[in-house]
Amino acid sequence: MNEGKAQHEEKHDKDEREEEIFVEIIDLEELALAKKHPCKAKKYRIKIDKEKFTVEKHLMTGKEILALVGKTPDNSYLYMKFADGRREQIQPDHVVEFHRCEVERFETLPKEQREGDAPLISTFPR
Repeated sequence: MNEGKAQHEEKHDKDEREEEIFVEIIDLEELALAKKHPCKAKKYRIKIDKEKFTVEKHLMTGKEILALVGKTPDNSYLYMKFADGRREQIQPDHVVEFHRCEVERFETLPKEQREGDAPLISTFPR
C-alpha cells in the first residue's frame, strides 16, 4: 500500500515540477536540432514552412496552426517534421502540445494540385 502512495507522490511531484518550469521563450526548431526536450515556456517560436511565429500558447490545434499562415484545413494539409526526418500529418482538431512534443517545424501542403505544380503522388502505368 505504501508503494502505491509513493508512486502517486512521485507522479504528483513530477507534475508540479513541470508546472513550475517557465522560461521566457523556446525556439522549437533549435531545441529539436540540439536533441533537447522542450519544457513549458511563456512563448514558443514555431516554424511553419519557411516562416517563424511566436505564440503565447502551450498548445494549438492543427486548424489554429494553419491559420497562422493564412491557410485552412479545406485547402491545406499540415504535417509535423521531426529532427530525425519523420513526418506526421496533423488533423485540424488534433492538439499539439508544444511543451510535450519534439517537433522541429510544421509543413503545409496544398490539397489541390494547380497547373504546373509537381504531382503530390507519383502514378505508374499499369
